[in-house]
Amino acid sequence: MNGTNIDSLLRKIAQGDNKAFETLYIRTSRGVYAFLYGYFHSHADTEDAMQTVYLKVKTGIGSYRAGTNGRAWLLQIAKNHALNELAKRKNTVSIDETDIPVRESFDEGFTSELRKILTEEEYQIVTLHVLWRYKHREIAEMLSYPTGTVTSKYKRAIEKLKARFKEE
Repeated sequence: MNGTNIDSLLRKIAQGDNKAFETLYIRTSRGVYAFLYGYFHSHADTEDAMQTVYLKVKTGIGSYRAGTNGRAWLLQIAKNHALNELAKRKNTVSIDETDIPVRESFDEGFTSELRKILTEEEYQIVTLHVLWRYKHREIAEMLSYPTGTVTSKYKRAIEKLKARFKEE
């Protein structure tokens, strides 16, 4: 889903259109899930975070500036929530490795394989570029990295993936 469509939906949500909110969730939840999973590494924690993120979208829609990048706004809310949540848990982080996502629309096996191969940063960059179709410049802004760093990390990640899948 492109940024223009998301912007249009966010404008409708700001006007109280609940159907637009439902459409936004349906069209963006897969990408937001993948993005948040990179922080939490747990299906249950990621699902909890998703609920909070979309609640923040609904309640904080007044802070959205129409005509801007709605996708970036949504992911910034997700990132801020994830970082705040992880900061709260800093001393008591526990990852349940048996926690497997059971979403039909999300290929957990492939994601799990990517996570084994890529670093967290590489995983986020690849997810944002491939799944969300962000440009490297946009990803750099979102993650507060220089564009060159994002580009080189993306290229390195792709080379890792090519090498790994070539072995198989």
